[in-house]
Amino acid sequence: MEPDDPVNDDPVNDDTVIKILIVDDDPLVRSGLALILGGTPTLDVVAQAGNGAEGLAAIDEHSPDVVLMDIRMPVMDGLQATEELAARTDPPRVIVLTTFDADEYVMRALAAGASGFLLKDTAPTAIVDAIHRVAAGEPMLSPSVTTTLIQQVTQLAPERSTAALARLDRLTEREREVAVAVGRGLSNAEIAAELYLSVPTVKAHISRLFTKLDVENRVQIALCVHDAGLE
Repeated sequence: MEPDDPVNDDPVNDDTVIKILIVDDDPLVRSGLALILGGTPTLDVVAQAGNGAEGLAAIDEHSPDVVLMDIRMPVMDGLQATEELAARTDPPRVIVLTTFDADEYVMRALAAGASGFLLKDTAPTAIVDAIHRVAAGEPMLSPSVTTTLIQQVTQLAPERSTAALARLDRLTEREREVAVAVGRGLSNAEIAAELYLSVPTVKAHISRLFTKLDVENRVQIALCVHDAGLE
């Protein structure tokens, strides 16, 4: 067996400024987020919008890198806007702003192409970190959101457990360890540090998990791990 790669964080270009669009129907939320993000040199809030339709127009005008998207909004909600963005060529990455009572929409938003999920009461430093991760191509799932989703959408039955275990049997020992770590809500860098792998190696393992488990995102990996009782 070949040794795993040493831990090596993703390279970060500190000179890169990430353009942000905030889409939320609450002007206080928009102002608060703009104030938080405006104090970070690597982030630039290029525009704000009050609903999904205005958000799509602002994307056309300002070409942001990351969109902070509320779910429940008038005219066009964040779910529909995210779905429309997913059909575009090279769309910006979307981080959904959610509350626990909106979780029934989160799985649909994930399927539509959202790259991350944040609760509206997330600490400012965590919001900034999430934006940097998503901009770098790493989906960001809040552990608390992931756990709540699993609790709400999973009704564990013997046949679900058996099916999940059969799917996980397709994995190598290392791939299974990575899958369990994803199920715990760890980021790629955290998985790399815990398993003594490089971040690129973790990304390669996760790419293989998508294929072997026949899933499209990290939440679906977490659900499979939960069903198998391996969390």
